[in-house]
Amino acid sequence: MADVSNTSFTKQARSMNNKLVAANTNFGFKLFGQIFRQNSRENIFVSPTSVAIALSMTYNGASGTTQQAMAQTLQLQGMSLNEINQSQLALINILQNPDPKVKLSIANSLWAKKDVIFKPDFLQKSKEFYKAQVTNLDFANPNSPSIINGWVNQNTNGKIPKIIDRINPDDILFLINAIYFKGSWTKEFPKNATQQRPFTLLNGTRKQHPLMSQTGRFGYYENQSFQAISLPYGTRRLSMYVFLPKQNINLQSFYNNLTAENWEQWMNQFVSRQGTIVLPRFKLEYEVTLNQALQALGMGMAFQDRANFSGMTAVPAKINQVKHKTFVEVNEEGTEAAAVTSVGVTATSVQIPQQEPFRMVVDRPFFCAIRDNQTGTILFMGSIVEPK
Repeated sequence: MADVSNTSFTKQARSMNNKLVAANTNFGFKLFGQIFRQNSRENIFVSPTSVAIALSMTYNGASGTTQQAMAQTLQLQGMSLNEINQSQLALINILQNPDPKVKLSIANSLWAKKDVIFKPDFLQKSKEFYKAQVTNLDFANPNSPSIINGWVNQNTNGKIPKIIDRINPDDILFLINAIYFKGSWTKEFPKNATQQRPFTLLNGTRKQHPLMSQTGRFGYYENQSFQAISLPYGTRRLSMYVFLPKQNINLQSFYNNLTAENWEQWMNQFVSRQGTIVLPRFKLEYEVTLNQALQALGMGMAFQDRANFSGMTAVPAKINQVKHKTFVEVNEEGTEAAAVTSVGVTATSVQIPQQEPFRMVVDRPFFCAIRDNQTGTILFMGSIVEPK
């Protein structure tokens, strides 16, 4: 009898997980769309998973219409709070260090202002479901920002040294998520094949840039709008997906079609094909305040004085700022990436034979995403308009 219930629990956990992954994917593309509208001519690189985890922790303290607005923005309608928390915990556990050749760590922390009383249930859920390190801190102490930034630096392997510049008198809580990823390609790009070649920028000018190159069998998909390739890491559980819009396709129209529904369809179209990929080496640090994007997605209530975070503390509170920082480096050996999201709360492949080898030369703006192929989780996504 025990075995049967255990099996049903496993099935239930799996289905909850799928629902959460679908919510995170949907939220991720909507968030990316908002950021792209604001900064379409710049490089963008975000971790929808990091933002979703940090906001899910915060969601545990929301009540009433604030909670409803957050659920709508995070695409969590129809999931109970317990279901969300159990699924986040399952997902964090499944994602940690998934492959001998991939390091993937997810860490959460909660920094509470000393002398402000937080609901024990809220703190307990942060520890239990998000494995969060909960610290009471004297926010008046000038060393407090560097204590928080020290945690961020440590949990991103030094790639993001700082998320907080200062602590304001009204600040009562910081909820922070950090993700660190380092993966070696299943097949490295030979260094001697990397050459300086022209990369065409958005304004039509060309700049010389190191482009890596390799030939082999890859997951590949092409339609009228773009070419796409899956570049696997390690034992192939995680991949970087690179989408190159065709010459005649405007980047904006490509992003207009970048929805969760289309993404799922595209993921099912990849087949194993022989071909050549030419890809720029690039390294970038990205920083964005997400208040505007999250408000546009329906979460405005959480940033207003009438916000209801009574599940967190009896002190009237609202979200002051959602800061997000990322780092990524792609080279011949693989990819290193990190992300940190801080929520500040203030008072108030199937093989198809006999196809021509493809050739994909990524020498103009492109989209890329790092995805866990087992759960479908998108860890990072970016629009690279000028590799540096």
